[in-house]
Amino acid sequence: MLPQDVDLKNAILNPSYGEAIISLSNHLSYMDRREEALLAVEEAIELYRQLAMDRPAVFNADLAKSLNNLSVRLSDMGHREDALLAIEEAIELYRLLAADHPAAFNPDLAMSLNNLSNHLSNLGCQELALLAIEEAIQLYRLVAADLPAVFNPDLAMSLNNLSNRLYNLGRQEEALVAVKESIQLRRKFAADCPGTCNPDLAMSLNNLSTYLSDLGFQEDALLAIEEAIKLYRWLTAHHPATFNPDLAMSLNNLSNRLADLGHQQDALLAVEEAIELYQQLAENRPAVFNPHLAASLNNLSIHLSDLGHQEDALVAIEGAIELRRQLAADHPAVFKPHLTTSLNNLSTYLSALGRQEEALLVIEEAIELHQCIFLNFNSMYYPVGLCLMVDNVVK
Repeated sequence: MLPQDVDLKNAILNPSYGEAIISLSNHLSYMDRREEALLAVEEAIELYRQLAMDRPAVFNADLAKSLNNLSVRLSDMGHREDALLAIEEAIELYRLLAADHPAAFNPDLAMSLNNLSNHLSNLGCQELALLAIEEAIQLYRLVAADLPAVFNPDLAMSLNNLSNRLYNLGRQEEALVAVKESIQLRRKFAADCPGTCNPDLAMSLNNLSTYLSDLGFQEDALLAIEEAIKLYRWLTAHHPATFNPDLAMSLNNLSNRLADLGHQQDALLAVEEAIELYQQLAENRPAVFNPHLAASLNNLSIHLSDLGHQEDALVAIEGAIELRRQLAADHPAVFKPHLTTSLNNLSTYLSALGRQEEALLVIEEAIELHQCIFLNFNSMYYPVGLCLMVDNVVK
């Protein structure tokens, strides 16, 4: 990333050079040039590490900020374990800084804890992810009490993430309370700055729809997801590269809400649109979007089966299983449960087509996986080593 005519030893003596590289990384990320963005932030970290060696009191904050950005860049490219390591180091630095200057660095510590929670959740460490986001919210409530206009948006973001963590742990009613508080805050922001704040509101509405559905409020769940999609369609019309992933996610959820209410044909159309978007996204970033594509293919198979299209349902579920086998090989704790679900669906479709022997073999594989996951979860598949690394970070 450094130009050929730049001397590193001289460059690191100028902190503004590091700031420029961080800014470059952010701009490249906004333009979806993610590999270049990653290289840029790695360059900044190299500079700040050398500066912080001599003057830690001055440059540890810049190093921590760069490490936080690095974790986001790595996560964007699907490098989950490396993202976790980067955010851990950032939090360690921010804890030291906040101990001496809480007013200055508690917001940065809260932001990094929020990111840590996301990375832990992506790796299947749900309990630790919950602890991290709860600490982030505690800090954000503290700083938002003094400066609500500045920090309430961050508080709303963390409340939305808290709802995700609670939902992942099966605590739907608590998740609903958290996301409703997030939406209440975000509606106020969106009224003042719709172009900027609508994405956040749409995300929380999407989550609200899921929680309402799980609690049996299907009509309300449909209204929430329809409002989210309306916002995402407006956003994708102006910034498709940025918001197509969110639109695809909400369309997949819309298909589920419609199916729950018996609108099978409309559900099929919604998930087909989601799959078309995910296929385009996965071409460039398979590590990030193949999980979503697999989930949508799984849902497509269900809707096709409900409409009596068993052969087409079989093709869809086989596509989902192919992707989920690849994903489970790399991240078993996260994706083997999903693979088990798709195998179960495949067995059902094969049986409906009269292919009983094949159906039996598939369901036997599903049962074997299920037993491994739930009987030997901690010792075999849970990423214990990664999750234990954060014991000194999440407090």
